[in-house]
Amino acid sequence: MCGIVGVVGHDAAETFILDGLRRLEYRGYDSAGMAVLTRDGALHRLRAAGKVAALAGLVREGLGGVTAIGHTRWATHGAANDANAHPHQAGRVLVVHNGIIENFKPLREELIAAGRQFTSQTDTEVVAHLIDLALEAEGTPEKALAAVLPRLEGAFALGVMVEGEPGLILGARKGAPLVAGLGDSEAYLGSDPLALSGHARRILFLEDGDMAVIRAGNVSVLDRSGKPADRPAVPAETSHVLAEKGNHRHFMEKEIHEQPEVIGRTISHYADTFDNGVRAIEGLDFSGVSRLLIVGCGTAAYAGEIARYWFEALAGLPVAVDIASEFRYRDPAFLKGDMALFISQSGETADTLEALRLCAKAGLPTLALVNTPHSTMAREASLVVPTLAGPEIGVASTKAFTCQLSALACLAILAGRQRGALDRAEEAGHVASLLSAPGQMVRALETEDAIETLAHEIAAHPTVLYLGRNQYYPMALEAALKLKEISYIHAEGYAAGELKHGPIALVEEGVPVIVIAPHDALFDKTRSSIQQVASRGAHVIAITDPEGAKALKGEADRLITLPAAGRLTSPLLIAAAIQLLAYHVAVYKGTDVDQPRNLAKSVTVE
Repeated sequence: MCGIVGVVGHDAAETFILDGLRRLEYRGYDSAGMAVLTRDGALHRLRAAGKVAALAGLVREGLGGVTAIGHTRWATHGAANDANAHPHQAGRVLVVHNGIIENFKPLREELIAAGRQFTSQTDTEVVAHLIDLALEAEGTPEKALAAVLPRLEGAFALGVMVEGEPGLILGARKGAPLVAGLGDSEAYLGSDPLALSGHARRILFLEDGDMAVIRAGNVSVLDRSGKPADRPAVPAETSHVLAEKGNHRHFMEKEIHEQPEVIGRTISHYADTFDNGVRAIEGLDFSGVSRLLIVGCGTAAYAGEIARYWFEALAGLPVAVDIASEFRYRDPAFLKGDMALFISQSGETADTLEALRLCAKAGLPTLALVNTPHSTMAREASLVVPTLAGPEIGVASTKAFTCQLSALACLAILAGRQRGALDRAEEAGHVASLLSAPGQMVRALETEDAIETLAHEIAAHPTVLYLGRNQYYPMALEAALKLKEISYIHAEGYAAGELKHGPIALVEEGVPVIVIAPHDALFDKTRSSIQQVASRGAHVIAITDPEGAKALKGEADRLITLPAAGRLTSPLLIAAAIQLLAYHVAVYKGTDVDQPRNLAKSVTVE
């Protein structure tokens, strides 16, 4: 991942690719490449670590490309070097790819056993080999790609070109965005409409499971069952801002749906997908830390609260979580061996920045978990831990939050290994679970229609309560915050075990109580809380998994059933559900979703 661009029927395809890749540079990347087929059938594959400018230096003038695919890559599987840059080639097939192929290791082993040789460490090269093999059996590129897609697990977007087929490129998507475009006599492929802005006159937004067959001046789409699909071609936006929003009504909606791709990028940045381990981070050693202080504001603080359960359970590391505005003014007492971790999307949050400075002045090692690597916090911290969410436009945090959780989960595993609390098998199990998260997130987002229906019911109520236990208590707080932020409904999150200590007084006939209740070790206790509020007339909505849904049938009024997931991945899926619920309530109420009243994206003053 990070950006895909393709064109068929262009007079200078290589020039179009460079232009499209430059439009996507703001998303971040560490290498770039393209494959070009010329009028006389010659194939040129050009790749370079670094910026698009380095790739441009390899393109000779007057190359005369008619068909091409290009890519900007943010390293996931394998280092950021020329060999791992896209496109990847196997035989006649060239592939560019965003996302993660979860089952690439068994597929790679199968291909090696069949005599295939690999030249990179990427999961993408596996796809190229599979299509090349299928091409021998199926006869046409379209049939070959269709035969391979069911074998790929995870979240991905693909662009495919075949040597000897100068008038054709193919695209396919599952959980990662991909669009096709039409010009006068050209046709295009892109991971973002912005890459096609100024060229395509009309855009087709591909849906999950779609495969696009793109020829000069024509795009045909097949759905996941292989049947022709009618995807309307809408006028392309000339505004870069509108083009970036794509077919989504709001940036928040777009950013919710980007999560399978971006959490995959974050997890793969920290986890080694070949040995299911977390990579060591130079300068970071949890082995001698006596206590971890986590500081943030709003959603970032709730991410820290969730991570506290992980660090303590997986690493035996005591954790204290503070709201930055309170921490900096309460004269905190520090202990020998303290380390401080500061969480901020922007890296400029005023209270969090001042809290960092307070800890640095006291001599504590400081970590900045930020989405903006050149921010003030990143510059002043002892060590920067990037979240890699990419630009987030909506004020209410969505993908930044889940990328924070993804990075924190990897740090907790690393701490567990360094402190001797996790053995090799346990570490591998946790990492494997995280690597499956993008694909599971795709399935979680498929509950959107049911959530939208539920949102219309909730929108009429003046108060909504959220309940959760253990790591799902701070998730309940985050859920309530999301609803408050964009729908202006009064919402509160509570620890389910605290009901009888006061909050149950708020429960009356018809009040919505949303309970986060996956079928974990504390499920029966959470179920007891459900029974308590139901007996007092609450309208109970349970966010659970298949086993929990089976147990709660008849006890909850409504069920949102997400895929079964592990301890570290379950909060990521639940985050998607609570974001969708808040979003659709706000849309139904007609509020300004992307820019809710009185709020700013980055709070840089007290």
